[in-house]
Parts: sequence; C-alpha cells; structure tokens
Amino acid sequence: MTDKISKDPAAAPAGPSPSGVPYEAIKAIPVRHYGRWVSAVVVVVLLGWLVFAFSQGDVVWDTVWDKVFDPSVIDGMWNTIIISVASMALGLVLGIVFAVMRLSKNPVTGAVAWLYIWFFRGTPVYVQLLVWFNLSLIFHYINLGPIYKNETVDVMTPFMVALLGLGLNEGAYMAEIVRAGIQSVDEGQTEAAHALGMSQTKTMGRIVLPQAMRVIVPPTGNEFINMLKTSSLVSAVQYTELLRASSNIGNTAGAVMEMLFVASIWYLALTSVFSVGQYYLERRFARGSTRNLPPTPWQRVKANLTTFKRSPEATR
Repeated sequence: MTDKISKDPAAAPAGPSPSGVPYEAIKAIPVRHYGRWVSAVVVVVLLGWLVFAFSQGDVVWDTVWDKVFDPSVIDGMWNTIIISVASMALGLVLGIVFAVMRLSKNPVTGAVAWLYIWFFRGTPVYVQLLVWFNLSLIFHYINLGPIYKNETVDVMTPFMVALLGLGLNEGAYMAEIVRAGIQSVDEGQTEAAHALGMSQTKTMGRIVLPQAMRVIVPPTGNEFINMLKTSSLVSAVQYTELLRASSNIGNTAGAVMEMLFVASIWYLALTSVFSVGQYYLERRFARGSTRNLPPTPWQRVKANLTTFKRSPEATR
C-alpha cells in the first residue's frame, strides 16, 4: 500500500450501497517519503561542500577563463577532433573487415581475425603507441619494394603514430561490436537474399549491415566518445592535441592546475556536443524497429510550453 486512507465526508459524494446505507467518502493521502528528502539534503550539502572546497583552493580561476580560448588551446582542440575522427574511421573500417573475417567459414581468415582482436584488445593502447613511436629501433627503413621506401623516423610522424596506435586498437573493439550487430540480424534475411540471386558481398552490404546498424550505432557512439578522451594519451608521442597544448602553457606560465581545468572544460564540451549527435543518429536508425519514437528533448520542451500557454478555458 502506497496510500493512506482517511474518512472525510467532504472529500467526495457518498453513493448508495446495496443495503441502502451510504458509503463513506474516501480520500487518498500520498505516503510521505522522508528518506528522499533526507538523501536530497545530504547530496546538496556534499555538493556545496565540494564547490566551496575548490573555491577556496589555490587555483587562479581568472587564469582558467582567460585561457579557455587561447589560440594554442584551440589548435590543440582541433587536433583532438581530427585524430579522434581519423582513428575512429580507421577503426570502423578495420572492425567491419575483421568482423566479416571472424564470421567467415574460412578457418585461416577466422584465425587471423581472432588473433588480431586478441592482441590489440589484450595490450594497453599506451603500450601500442610507444611501440609505434619507437618502431625505428626495429625497422630502420620501411621498404615496400618499387612502391615506397623511406626511413622509418620520417614515416612515423606523431600524427601517424597516433593514428596507427588509436585506430588499430579501436579496430579490435569495433570488430566485436560489428560482429554482434551482424549476428543480431535474422538468418532468414541472408537466405532470402541468396534465394534472389544476390552474392555474399551484396547480401552483406545491402541487406545485413543496414539492419545491423541499429545494434552497431549505440556502442559505436560510446566508443567515439571514449576515443575523444583516450586521444589524450597521444601527448606521450609528441602529438600536440588538447592536453599537450594545455600542459605546455601550464608548464610555461606556472599554471598547471588551471590549464588542466581548461582542458577538462573542452573535453566536457566536445563529449556533450558529440553525445547530442549520437542521440539523433540512434533515433534515425531506430525508425524501422520502433513504431513511435519517443519525443526529443526539444519536442518535450515545446510540448510543455504549449501546455503552459494554453488558457484555462481551453483545458476544460
């Protein structure tokens, strides 16, 4: 029982009972949840204490706001976006390829795909970045025969190291995501496509993958959001992204903590913007499976405003 019942003759008109004796009116009183109020007060107090503690710390907040739009920070932010998008694109392509290889009936391609996923998922991305960065210690030259030949130190620029380190690592995770999406499509779809004379490649590209996108998109969006933050590791290989640009200013100006807060502000802004894009992309691919999509936040705001503006006479 979530409601208390009190006898209040004025609450509602009493109706006649089969015996002729009128029923007593019932008034429902919601149960008071005092624990909710206590927990809310505790959370607000702790949050206020945290804000007060940071306000009293040895942080020059004016420096934080002055450096948010520093040209070096902005350049680092764009470099973060570029390396994140490029690495995610490489990871998505590799993920599709190795997912198809993993599901192949060919034991060789299946074993190679499993080995790739096992290795790149099993080693830290930071270690992989350092291996690519020091690749010249193993191979002094990159020799592709008549196609290309050059010294490894000239080929493995900070951008290339970051791209290979993040992209190859992401490809292993995307392979598992794509594989799960492909397996979520009913096998009858593939059989029907083959019955119509479609090849295996056309069936995968035109029938299976479009339907699997509904399952693939949500975790892929999460992976990209994570990529924006993981890209901070490439500062170790001399790539000037957001964290390295902020740290350079902090070390020069003696404002280390202030510049870390600046970097955090931009990371929060980037993840928030791309989270909105992920939300609408998921809605687009959910159209075929969900008959009535839930309203977007903006649609809910408009509906609430319309209800608020409606006159009392119109609601009667």
